[in-house]
Order: sequence, then structure tokens, then C-alpha cells
Amino acid sequence: MAAEQDPEARAAEQDPEARAAARPLLTDLYQATMALGYWRAGRARDAAEFELFFRRCPFGGAFALAAGLRDCVRFLRAFRLRDADVQFLASVLPPDTDPAFFEHLRALDCSEVTVRALPEGSLAFPGVPLLQVSGPLLVVQLLETPLLCLVSYASLVATNAARLRLIAGPEKRLLEMGLRRAQGPDGGLTASTYSYLGGFDSSSNVLAGQLRGVPVAGTLAHSFVTSFSGSEVPPDPVSPSSKPCCLQATGPKPAVALARGVPPRQVTPVLSQEAGTGCITFALKLGCPWLLPGLILHSWPPFFTDSVLQMLAPAAGEGPGVDLAAKAQVWLEQVCAHLGLGVQEPHPGERAAFVAYALAFPRAFQGLLDSYSVWRSGLPNFLAVALALGELGYRAAGVRLDSGDLLQQAQEIRKVFRAAAARFQVPWLESVLIVVSNNIDEEALARLAQEGSEVNVIGIGTSVVTCPQQPSLGGVYKLVAVGGQPRMKLTEDPEKQTLPGSKAAFRLLGSDGSPLMDMLQLAEEPVPQAGQELRVWPPGAREPCTVRPAQVEPLLRLCLQQGQLCEPLPSLAESRALAQLSLSRLSPEHRRLQSPAQYQVGGRPALSFCPVHPRPHPAHRSPPLLPAGGAVREAAGPGEQSVCGAVPLRVGAGLTGNNTNHSLFPTACPVLFVSFVHPAHGLRLPGWGWAGVGNLSSR
Repeated sequence: MAAEQDPEARAAEQDPEARAAARPLLTDLYQATMALGYWRAGRARDAAEFELFFRRCPFGGAFALAAGLRDCVRFLRAFRLRDADVQFLASVLPPDTDPAFFEHLRALDCSEVTVRALPEGSLAFPGVPLLQVSGPLLVVQLLETPLLCLVSYASLVATNAARLRLIAGPEKRLLEMGLRRAQGPDGGLTASTYSYLGGFDSSSNVLAGQLRGVPVAGTLAHSFVTSFSGSEVPPDPVSPSSKPCCLQATGPKPAVALARGVPPRQVTPVLSQEAGTGCITFALKLGCPWLLPGLILHSWPPFFTDSVLQMLAPAAGEGPGVDLAAKAQVWLEQVCAHLGLGVQEPHPGERAAFVAYALAFPRAFQGLLDSYSVWRSGLPNFLAVALALGELGYRAAGVRLDSGDLLQQAQEIRKVFRAAAARFQVPWLESVLIVVSNNIDEEALARLAQEGSEVNVIGIGTSVVTCPQQPSLGGVYKLVAVGGQPRMKLTEDPEKQTLPGSKAAFRLLGSDGSPLMDMLQLAEEPVPQAGQELRVWPPGAREPCTVRPAQVEPLLRLCLQQGQLCEPLPSLAESRALAQLSLSRLSPEHRRLQSPAQYQVGGRPALSFCPVHPRPHPAHRSPPLLPAGGAVREAAGPGEQSVCGAVPLRVGAGLTGNNTNHSLFPTACPVLFVSFVHPAHGLRLPGWGWAGVGNLSSR
């Protein structure tokens, strides 16, 4: 807690993106009820440490990408319960709750919270913490749900996007366009942000561009095309005016500001000085040989017709404007003759839509081909407008397909482009981009990305933002230490048992920089060195493996210390680059999406993975279990603490060995066997699952 926030913390609290990302009450009620329990027990300020991790890689793969850290840091630095927040908690907690508790909540912030984390964009594997969060017990408990919310979905989407990028390969451009399919606005913003981190090139989400710097892209929908009939008469730019349209001269080169907002590229101004008035009056040269010098416009003159809205000046900026619709009509006749179509077959409304879009975006014109018929309408209309633009020095950007056999259509359209490029002497037409969309999943993407595909850009929506193969990462946030002493969860499900104690994590790398395995150890153990022979116990192994890494990479970096940012966070683009680099270094066996080799995460001898699965007596699941063992060293003295906290823990060596170093495991065999005695019936039950639980005695 801090009586006053420093200027940086105040700025973070006022950051609208931080407040939008997550609020303190974006949490589960039981976090507040536990907070009250801690406070009543006098334990609110006990030093505690939690770890956020996942148990299995998503989508049946062998890797995940760590994401969401930037959002977590923003949230933590802005964390503060407002009066309205505290008042609401008071309304849902017991009415006789001591008012002093609510005053305690009002003073809470994260000024005593320290966070170590995997850098955003790093490879992540089961059991390795994505975040280590330490600080006062009450505060770090309250952080559980929002941190899980911020990290789990972001990491899931980034991993999903990375899989799609691996399928597409490096050459295809991927556009995320799933905002309308996302699980609400927050889900949409998160998906757009972290699909970019995972390897997508851009997003349709404008807010992601504004807030997160994601490159945005988009063109037109079928509604734009079908809204035109081809018989529209463009309205006047403005209603006629009876006032003279005179502009005051402000310099030797007066600003090109045409009367009533006519776009400058559609009209060429001709200036004349009206003697004695100092006014600049405009005459309009509408692609005609005649001028109207000295004309003062009292209203739109008869020659100023609606055709001006169809005018487009050449790309070089010199010369008169050209009626683009008329030019496209001329080209349509040649295109239809080339394609063997009747000139009446292409839909006139579609062509009018293409002309309207081309006038608005002459340098980024893209045609959506399948509103009516790709072959009889969309393609010839696109070619007519593209060739008209080309005559003025512009190049069309591409076409989009949103239905049918996308791969086959792209192949055939490319053939048409090549033939038309040769026929009309426009080489650039051969390389016009072909964009496809339409419920593309991993299977469809693999087909579109195959060798020889003519598809250039692939838009993916539902399959990236909803993660249909696995809708949740399954992240967990578990207490591992209180007051410097390890804590663990046993449970009746071996998979849900936790590794207690404060830990360090390292990635062991080969000589080529590829990851060999990740290794966890107790935080106080010596840091492993490159070239050192390390004995590491993988999960479930009965024997350790020996690894001699060429490089050792510490995984968890200090992000926040006592609430202060330790170093500037990388930009989203930098995290994206890290993700792509990390994936490129992962071995093909682990990068493979179907039936990959499982990446190993192991522990040092003092923190080994050796499951001895429990088989609780079926009649006695509820009563508490007191640990006991064979050859034992009982943690009963004042300097030795029980992992279980409330009862003494008896540690059985299990196999021959000494324990003179007072570590958890005998030095001869780093395997711990613990058995339980039921307090009421004296039934001996087999040991629990994780062999390593940390150091039980003070050193």
C-alpha cells in the first residue's frame, strides 16, 4: 500500500487503455471473500508468491506463445479500488463486515507487488510459469482472476494465430477479420491484438489500430456493391447558392480551395484578379479547351454538371480530369470481346460500385468479384475499371473472392490476368493480388497455402478469434509460497497437484540455438552454466537425463519490482518479431501441428518430477490426511516448516541415501515417497504425485 501514488503510477491509472483492459472488480467474488478472510486472520500483509501457468499445450500441439504481459502491467500499475468499487463490495459481503476492512481496500494498490514473467512472444510450455507474482497475500490473491483473464485468452489467440501462420508459410499475407465473430468487444480487441503478435499481418479492427498499433486493412463488402443499380444520378455537390463564390488572395500562390468543397483533383482552378477588390475568383476548366476568365460564380453555372463527380485526374497530377465511368465503359467492350462475353452481361450496378470505389481509392482499388457472378460479371467489370485506371497511371490493388472453390477460382483468375496483361500490354495486371475469405480453418488454409496456389492474401475471422479447436488455455494461478515457506496443493487429481516453492526457470539450448528442454529449479540453487553437465528429471521419469547445454537462457525477467516498471516493455511489433524468431528456432518435431514430439520440461534434483499417483481409500475421501513415512525425518522443530502448514510432514527417503544437505531429497536418489495415515482408521495410503516439493528446512 502507498499513501500517495508516484507520478508514473498516477499516469498509469489515468491511462484509458489500462482502465478499459481490466478493472479491479473484473474478478470472481471469492477473491473478495478470501480477502476478507485474510484480513480478519491478520494475514493480509503476509509475503506470498503465486505462479500463473498452464498444464497442457493448446490445440494438441507442443508449444504455446506467452502473451498478455503488456495488458497485465497496465492493469497492475493502474490497480486501485474506487469508492464505487468498495461500495459495491460492501453490498455483497455480509452486512456486519467491519468497516475497517473497506478502508483497507480503499488504500490498496500494487506498489508492493513484484512480477517476473516470460517476455511477450516467448515460447511457453506446460508447468513453466508465465508470471510469478509476489507481494502482500491479500493483494496478490485479488489479482488472480484478472491476470488469468488477461493472459490466458491472449496466449491462446497468439498460439492459434502462430499455428495458422505456420500452415500458411511466410509468403502468404494473413488478415484477421473476426471482430464481428468475437466474444464481445473486449474479446475482439484482444483477438485482433494477439493474432498480430502470433504472426498475422494486419487486422480489420480499427480500434486495434488506434490503441495497439496493429496495421489495419479493409476494402468493401457485398452491401456496397449491391447498393448500386447502375442508373444512379449523382447528386449536386451542394445546393446552388445565390452568393458570389469569391476567395480572398493570401499570397502569390492562393490555396486551391474550390467553391463549395468540390474535390481539387476533379477540378482545375483558373485564377484571375478582380481589379480593385483583391478577390480571387475561380473559373473552372473541366477538361475543355475553353476558359472562363474573370467569372464570379453567383450560382452553379449551367456547364457545372453532375459528370464532375465521375472525373479523375491522372496519377501524375497533370492534365485534365477524365470521366472514369465513361472510360470504363469503353474498356468493358474490349474486355468482353477478349473474354467472349456479351457487353450486356456484366452487371451495371456492380460496375458503378467499382467506379465509385475507384474514384475514392484510385491507388488502392480492389474488386469484390462474387456479388453476382465471378465470371460473367465481377471479373469483366473489375478488368474494365482496372484498365481505365491503368490508362490514367494507377494500378489496381487486387480482387477478393468470398465464396465457392477459392483455390480453383484463384488459379483460373490468375490465368485470365496473365492473358489480359499480354492482350492489353499492361504487365502489372499479372501480379494483381488475389484475396480470399470465407470461414477458413486450418484444413482450408492448408489447401490454400499449398505449392502452386495463386492466392496472395487470406482473410480469417471465426477460426482465429474463437479458437474453435480449444476455447480455453486452461491457465491456473497457484500459491507456491507464504512467508518464504513452500505451499502446495495435493488434491485427489494428480494432474492438479502443484510444485511448491519459489522457482527459477531456464531454457537449455543446443549449439544452433534450438531449445533442448526447459528446466525448473529452486530459486536459491546456483544458476546453471553453459557447458555444465546437468542431471534433470523429466515428468514421470524413473531416471534422470543428462544434458550439457551449449547455452542457458533464463526465462523469467523482472518486469515490476515493488510496483515500479523495471524496463520499458517491448512494442507489439517487437514481441511479434520475437515470436517468429522463437518459432523458427523450435525443432520441426516440436513445431509440427499434428502428433508433435512433446517438448520436455524437467526439474533439478531438488525439484524433481516423479509421480507416485495416490489411490485414496474410497470410503474416506473427505477426512483430512496426516502425512507419515517409513524411514523418516520429521519436520517438528521450530526451524522446520511443514508443506501442509497445519500438520507435521514426515519425509520418507524411500531409497538408500543420505540427507546431510537438509534438502528435500536424499542425495543418492532425488525421489521422495510420502504416504498418508488416515487419522481415524490408521489406513496407510500410497504417496502423492509430485516427488519434489522444495526445501523443508531453513538453511
